[in-house]
Amino acid sequence: MNDTPDPAARARDDYAKAQFDELGGDQKGAEVNLDVILDVPVTLAMEVGRTRISIRNLLQLNQGSVVELDRAAGEPLDVFVNGTLVAHGEVVVVNDKFGIRLTDVISPAERVRKLR
Repeated sequence: MNDTPDPAARARDDYAKAQFDELGGDQKGAEVNLDVILDVPVTLAMEVGRTRISIRNLLQLNQGSVVELDRAAGEPLDVFVNGTLVAHGEVVVVNDKFGIRLTDVISPAERVRKLR
């Protein structure tokens, strides 16, 4: 008879022994260093509006077609970063280029609440 336990039992024993410190433990007053993430690229997208359309109607679109969106003219655009709503804004033109002026920025607490 073999005294060595099977690999699965050994792995369970090793797993039970692993201990980790709590995240965000006793770091009250500790400075948060954001420098490590400041150069991480993110995707910024502006959404003018949305609509649902059948594939039949989609295939019939051609140059000059108009697609009606769910927003009225003059309503603010939604600004998304990596798919998360972060602000609302309005379209502006600066030096012949489109831009967006932020009119309302969603608070970090509200963004976290929406993720749950």
